[in-house]
Amino acid sequence: MRGLTRAGKRASEMAFNAGGGAINWFPGHMAAASRAIRDRLKLADLVIEVRDARIPLSSANEDLQPVLSAKRRILALNKKDLANPNIMNMWLDHFQSCKQDCISLNAHSSNSINQLLGLVELKLREAILKEPTLLVMVVGVPNVGKSALINSIHRIANSRFPVNDKMKRARVGPLPGVTQDIAGYKIASQPSIYVLDTPGVLVPSIPDMETGLKLALTGAVKDSVVGEERIAKYLLSLLNIRKTPLHWERLLHRREEFDEDPDDSCEKGSRGSVRRRQRFNNSDALYVQDLVIEVQRTLCSTAMEFTGNLDEDNELESLIDSQLVALRKVFRIPHKPLDESHGPASKKLLTLFRSGKLGPFILDDLPDHTTH
Repeated sequence: MRGLTRAGKRASEMAFNAGGGAINWFPGHMAAASRAIRDRLKLADLVIEVRDARIPLSSANEDLQPVLSAKRRILALNKKDLANPNIMNMWLDHFQSCKQDCISLNAHSSNSINQLLGLVELKLREAILKEPTLLVMVVGVPNVGKSALINSIHRIANSRFPVNDKMKRARVGPLPGVTQDIAGYKIASQPSIYVLDTPGVLVPSIPDMETGLKLALTGAVKDSVVGEERIAKYLLSLLNIRKTPLHWERLLHRREEFDEDPDDSCEKGSRGSVRRRQRFNNSDALYVQDLVIEVQRTLCSTAMEFTGNLDEDNELESLIDSQLVALRKVFRIPHKPLDESHGPASKKLLTLFRSGKLGPFILDDLPDHTTH
């Protein structure tokens, strides 16, 4: 079952998406890896299926679900730091109601990994009594954080278990598809427990446009396959349909009140500009923080000033184009005559979203039978 949303469905059907064609990314190494994963799944005592917490359903590999559902399985919703925590709790309740073991985690957090290992031990309790060697497989679509999870498990396991073997590390990269080999890593002795890391694998044909765009927006599909401008327009359409920029208005107002200095005699607008320039000189972190505020303020102001009907797709697209033009100024991208490309602004906007700087989001809606 896919996490189709009213906002996401409408955004995926807009003209800039319809003209872009279907989204599919299944290079040769994925086909080979899919076959190898299926073969090794027969030997696995437990499967950790890693999904992106922002898209708990859309990041599932549907082709593998029949096989995975027949195994001992833990759903690990990774990148919980990028997901709305209140809605995340609803998703955990949903999977629990479906009798599915599920945990939300941050692969870089020791506390998260300890909780996961505790659940793994619980799930393997009976098997540990019967088998001297156990195999845990980690599977998932590209860029959900499998390799980062493996590395963190190694680090934690090294302090918990007496392992004499030299531990290897999984390769981690910012792009989907970095792990292209299947290799086992020993994480414990008595009994011997091996974790098998696998490449990120998508389905040969992504079933619908909305799922493909969500996978692209969260980085599971290479940007070059879809196009950064198309992905950014999809993001902006979601934000505008959900009226997210208008919700930012209250947040921005509270920030301005907090930033106000009663001893400063400058006008409010000038004071904000002075303080922002001062912050730019302090550190990169403060620069990014101020940049995020400027992006949110720009998207908020353009949405508030827009007089068109956002229920009409062509008018919503007009707003999105004006927002990308405004963002070029925020990102200080030089304007070139006859250059109407929004590529550089799109890339910077996507970077802010994917790093969680624009706030926590969950793009999938809970299934209809679940109470919101």
